[in-house]
Amino acid sequence: MTSSSKTRETVNELLAGSVGGAAQVLVGQPLDTIKTRAQIAPTLRWIEGMFKGPMDILSQTLRKEGFFALYKGMASPLIGIAGVNSLLFAAYGVSKRIVSPFPQLSLTETALAGSMAGAANAVLASPVEMFKVRMQGQYGSPTDQRLSAVFLDMWRTWGLRKGVMRGYWVTVVREIPAYAGLVSPLFYTAFEFTKRRFQATHGTQLPVWALLSSGACGGIAYWLACYPLDVVKSRVQLRATPPSGTPVQYIAHELREIVREGGVRGLFRGLSPSLIRSIPAAASTFAAFELTRGMTRSLVKFFSNVLLFRVLEGDDGCMNALICARIS
Repeated sequence: MTSSSKTRETVNELLAGSVGGAAQVLVGQPLDTIKTRAQIAPTLRWIEGMFKGPMDILSQTLRKEGFFALYKGMASPLIGIAGVNSLLFAAYGVSKRIVSPFPQLSLTETALAGSMAGAANAVLASPVEMFKVRMQGQYGSPTDQRLSAVFLDMWRTWGLRKGVMRGYWVTVVREIPAYAGLVSPLFYTAFEFTKRRFQATHGTQLPVWALLSSGACGGIAYWLACYPLDVVKSRVQLRATPPSGTPVQYIAHELREIVREGGVRGLFRGLSPSLIRSIPAAASTFAAFELTRGMTRSLVKFFSNVLLFRVLEGDDGCMNALICARIS
């Protein structure tokens, strides 16, 4: 593959990742709000015990705040998800090329590439999720803030490292095993494993339902791998003050606090809406990504053929354009 071809492929992955990310947010936000509120309720002392479970969270949210409260905090991921998923998919594409020069990676190589992509993804995913969590932790009181006010408050009070990037290292620790799957087929490994199973039966051009199923398997595996760390991340990001100590110390401390408050079950508070959400959210993400990438590749090929046809007719401008497009 020439350098220009690699550049076009990376740009293609960035665009497809943006479309996939937008689809994920729009489809999965209501269940994500329920999940986050289940995770953080014990940290909000003034409402401790107000929720009896995910269905009660849904019921009370609809009754007290209305339907659109389920989309509270959506602005942050919707603004940032294009960058987050673009970085994720692009990093995964680059990581695959670093891990192996061959297009078909083994599951172990896929896991390694996934872990590299997950670590890179945390740079943008952490602040996006931090602002989302802080918006979802507002329950319709007169003192609730808009996203811009939350951002300015965190920036002015705590700065970049302890404010905007709060929870970064928890996000890194969460992303690497979740996207890797070195021990068992998780996220990328699960997605690739499922997709290859379908390809063995249906060929390389998979139907949409197969892409949806592959993406859903990846999403479920992701949450099963990292959920306790996601609970830690949400609690750390919601607190009024930043955590103290090293990342290892405050992650261990938060895990102990969760177990002390709710037992081992507390580590999986909100898991059921996460698993339910992962099916439509991950499926729509991967389906939108794969379909967009295929569409852009087809468009590039189509316009290249149009330019070639014009060149054969003697159009010097199209000749120059075609040379620029093909140059390596």
